[in-house]
Amino acid sequence: MTPMLPDILATGLSAVFCGINPGQRAAGAGHHFDGHGNRFWPTLHLAGFTPIQLQPCDDARLLEFGYGMTAVVPRASRSAADVHVTELRAGLRDLEAKIRRLRPQAIAFLGKPAWAVYVEGVPFAWGRQTQSFGGSEAWVLPNPSGRNRHFSLDDLVVAYRELRRALDVPRALSALTA
Repeated sequence: MTPMLPDILATGLSAVFCGINPGQRAAGAGHHFDGHGNRFWPTLHLAGFTPIQLQPCDDARLLEFGYGMTAVVPRASRSAADVHVTELRAGLRDLEAKIRRLRPQAIAFLGKPAWAVYVEGVPFAWGRQTQSFGGSEAWVLPNPSGRNRHFSLDDLVVAYRELRRALDVPRALSALTA
């Protein structure tokens, strides 16, 4: 049985990055986004979240910069396509309670599947969402998996940088402009 990855979370973070579920390689290595061709770590650095490019083995250091990570479904699989909608629904309920308790400024869902289940068919686009999640601002960003051929590294950086810039705006001002 493949081990589950622990959350990297704390209270009051600027943002929590939320994958659909861990890949088998990442879970086996014990580090988030440790997969062949995964572009999460370069994207974070190039978008301005970290001053250096972290490696998967450095994933716990993300807390030093005010960010955390988790997954909607803790079960590892070869592909996010292997995750059933019932698992997403149950995972979203648990995640929402966790986000309410930890109160990050934002949660960024990496990929559309989990958010699509959460909003139950309501159309949405990439970026900041009109609906919050667990009391935090919700974002949907492209999945950085190497299997996601629809987005180049440059495209990912542009999308993630939008969130990074929004986090620079103080929460009170952000609420006034929303």
